[in-house]
Amino acid sequence: MHSLSIFGTSSDAGKSTLAFALTYLCHHRGIRVAPFKAQNVSNNAQVCDHGGEIAQPQHFAAESIGLPTESDFNPVLLKSGQKSSASLIVNGKAVGEKDVHAYYRDIDTLKPIVCDAFRRLQKRFELIIAEGAGSPVELNLMQKDLSNITIAETFENKIILVADIERGGVFASIWGVYNLLPKVLQKNVIGVIVNKFRGDITLFDEGISIIEEQFKLKVLGVVPYRPFNLGFEDAQSLMNYQQETGDAILSVGVIKLPHISNFTDFEPLIADKEVSLEFISTPLALSQCDLIIIPGSKRVMHDLSWLKEKGFEKLLHESDRPILGICGGFEMMFETLDDSLGIEEKAGTSMQGFSHFQGGVTFEQEKILKKGAYQLFGCPVEGYEIHHGKAPHLFLQNAQAYGTFVHGLLESDCFRKQLFTSITPKYQGYHFKKYKAQAIDDFAQHINTHVDIDDILKQLNE
Repeated sequence: MHSLSIFGTSSDAGKSTLAFALTYLCHHRGIRVAPFKAQNVSNNAQVCDHGGEIAQPQHFAAESIGLPTESDFNPVLLKSGQKSSASLIVNGKAVGEKDVHAYYRDIDTLKPIVCDAFRRLQKRFELIIAEGAGSPVELNLMQKDLSNITIAETFENKIILVADIERGGVFASIWGVYNLLPKVLQKNVIGVIVNKFRGDITLFDEGISIIEEQFKLKVLGVVPYRPFNLGFEDAQSLMNYQQETGDAILSVGVIKLPHISNFTDFEPLIADKEVSLEFISTPLALSQCDLIIIPGSKRVMHDLSWLKEKGFEKLLHESDRPILGICGGFEMMFETLDDSLGIEEKAGTSMQGFSHFQGGVTFEQEKILKKGAYQLFGCPVEGYEIHHGKAPHLFLQNAQAYGTFVHGLLESDCFRKQLFTSITPKYQGYHFKKYKAQAIDDFAQHINTHVDIDDILKQLNE
């Protein structure tokens, strides 16, 4: 069986969700399948079952089928760094800052790494579904493209093009991407999926005929738009969340930090019909919130400076509303932060925190990567840690504030019930794990209804 590459005709075309859904559906057809993305650019990472860290989409796809997560699913990950640099993570481990010019100059050293990861997966799985990145035909970057061109060419993957009709220009994007692909890859394109269609789907019947008759590309499916508020890849996709707030009795504000990270922490709040969630960028919006959350950050001290410059500090101290800090947000709530080694900022940088908790945070060379069962605030929590900052306590609480290094805290039904009923006794709560499992299956079946999975599998076996 050939492996499958999912190429988008633009960024945010829906590659991640379609790759996840196809992984899920193939698994439930008895196929030994694994998710893959050679290179991800995202601050939303998860700790693997087998150690190290990978980007959220591949972790989510594996987790949805009960597959232990590992760094081979995403061998290269880039996170926000200082100025024009990025934090480079290879095979799950941070290897340091990399200037963007140096990264592309040395890209050939990463090609064997991503190909070796793919080969290791090939030995254990029948099918690998490889998500691409952005557009596969950025002509000035095609020789440096790890996620699209390198993998598809090296392993002769079959290819599906995913086009976002919501953006407009769907015909031009399909035609342009297909015809700009190297000839060796054009012959491996098995079809097109038109994604995010709104309205009467029969209105696109003529569009299907145009693509199939004039472009000579098979349309494998036209997928009606359906929000899926799980497994967010990056901050851009997060901002596309949709929430039903008609029955909301609580308002929660998450401060939208410039380098916000691990924002899948807030999926349980998006799904909660009793909660209205808003990502806020101005201090004035705090007055409308029953709960304020300072989220994780890839550059904690930089984002702490941003909060102070924007005027958040005074209002955070004066607010009589509870405040929850998670990981980087927790670090900001201490008295001092010290980056003497230059882990996130210039060596020797130190700052005053918000002083909700006594003591200080130091940034250490060794990154803490842990995953498992925790007992936090009197509640069981299945979560993970992913941070350079060190402090005397894993979690703290006082009359106004909660804070912890552990991501996944809000997935605990116990903790949400405890926190929200302290704000309003009317809060009832819900079972997040049941919701998540049902939402995953519902979305996968939505794709199954509108995409010809049988034809895809037939072509993969040819």
